[in-house]
Amino acid sequence: MAKQVLVVGLGRFGRALARALTRQGCEVLAVDTHGPSVDEVAGDVAQAMRLDGADEAALAALAPAERDLCVCAIGDANREASIIVTALLKQMGARHLVARATDAVHARVLRAVGADEIVAPEQSFGERLALKLAWRRVVNVFALEGDLLLTEWASPPALWGRTLAELDLPRRHAVTVAAVLDPGADAVGARVPDPQQPLAEGALLMLVGREADVRRLTEAY
Repeated sequence: MAKQVLVVGLGRFGRALARALTRQGCEVLAVDTHGPSVDEVAGDVAQAMRLDGADEAALAALAPAERDLCVCAIGDANREASIIVTALLKQMGARHLVARATDAVHARVLRAVGADEIVAPEQSFGERLALKLAWRRVVNVFALEGDLLLTEWASPPALWGRTLAELDLPRRHAVTVAAVLDPGADAVGARVPDPQQPLAEGALLMLVGREADVRRLTEAY
């Protein structure tokens, strides 16, 4: 059965999230007070409705407790509404409640009124972009649990023709190679690394490690 998701707030972030969740096989109900935003996403989700999420009766009619996931994606244009909607969703029994925050204070308030998970897309994107721009040969960076990062790194010439067993990155740099993407392959062509297979010229390595350790590795070659 498809995962049932309620997304409240259809700004740029909310619309992108609703569409992406739909592509992942979720059944998305997307709502907003702004008619054009609802119309824009209507053809891409299971159901789209013009509705004020801060209206308790209207929100309750959407049965948040029956959804696998509820997301308050309201942006910084209406922080008060985002707090009210988050609190109402929690009171109505939302199983897992994700709320979008615009700053640290907003995040604390959202957590206090019941959000199970806080996201700050602008901040997260800025931080990932900073790492990509500041570190050598980094293609992309993704945050994992705790302080771990998954970093897509274009291998430097010094590594080409050498094996992972020879490089011994876990011992020397506290970084693990989770996958290798050979030149010319698309993302689905990533393979489990063979420690005895020499790295091809231009291979992309998916590194898992703490930020400080990954950065030292990228600067070592």
